[in-house]
Amino acid sequence: MFFTELNNTQCKSYLIADIESGVAAIIDPVESLVNRYLAVLAYHQLKLKFVADTHTHADHRSGCTALRRLTGAQVLMHEISPQPKVDHRIYDGDELSVGEIKIKALHTPGHTPDSLSFYVNEDRILTGDVILIQGTGRADFAGGNAGDQYDSITSKIFSLPDETLLFPGHDYRGNTQSTVASEKALNPRIAGKTREQYIEIMDNLNLPLPERIQEVLQINQSEVDDDRLKFPLLAELNQVLQMEPLTVKNNIESAKEMVIIDVREASEYHGELGHIKGSKLVPMAEIPASLDSLEAFRDKEIILVCRSGVRSTTAAAILKGLGFAHVKNLKDGMLAWNKLGYPVET
Repeated sequence: MFFTELNNTQCKSYLIADIESGVAAIIDPVESLVNRYLAVLAYHQLKLKFVADTHTHADHRSGCTALRRLTGAQVLMHEISPQPKVDHRIYDGDELSVGEIKIKALHTPGHTPDSLSFYVNEDRILTGDVILIQGTGRADFAGGNAGDQYDSITSKIFSLPDETLLFPGHDYRGNTQSTVASEKALNPRIAGKTREQYIEIMDNLNLPLPERIQEVLQINQSEVDDDRLKFPLLAELNQVLQMEPLTVKNNIESAKEMVIIDVREASEYHGELGHIKGSKLVPMAEIPASLDSLEAFRDKEIILVCRSGVRSTTAAAILKGLGFAHVKNLKDGMLAWNKLGYPVET
């Protein structure tokens, strides 16, 4: 196995390659460094099989879509990732391969709901931001949960053999790797801490938000990069009313007057999750061009829908900012709707 970190910065991207088979994967690519990755692949005569993000990043633009476009590699993300341009959705325990190299995907939520770790060749774990070297990733972004993070670290990462090498998504002190044993014994945030103690520590970090968080996070979530769309602030996102799927279903069955707008891509709308009968497809990228047609619904109750409820929350906040007063969001999106067995059309 050929394994290397590609960026030589605080933000880490990893190349996993089977040189004999001539295939590779890149984990957590950064868009601004795509040319470097292409050069490394060309130098080693490697074909990029897949790219994957360990989670939806808030501090840099993902390079997954660019590498997909330039190399034909598949994009892999967790099932609940809001990213629309994903070729294969990963579930906890899924087995992946790069040539003869075996990779096991572990769902390790906490930093974000869609956080993944990759257990490679049964000797190293790529942890993204769920656990760092002598630290852990913050849990105060939307969907972050310190209790889930504690459970992910203690029940999944720390259950691996002590000698397992640990490679995080970031390091701010010049470290390159650690081990499971070292983090169990020495990580000041979690070593020897109860779940309650860990939650208290994380709730009182008071960290500043990353620069350009709205621009980066919401573009990574939606793949929409359009100057006509002013992405809402976190406070505006938090003001969007989340409607339970059962409430929406009951309102449909009682013929309550409302408009359901699905902001996914057309391929998703007609894809595996289907769509709610009577919903109107207005992909998020087309909202600016659709404002004239949406004007007829300004005074009506509008329910926004997407895959997991993330993109549609953003769309709802955008519409609220444009004066649509009665905008709400389908909580957890079509994933929740399907899991509850509610009817869909394709």
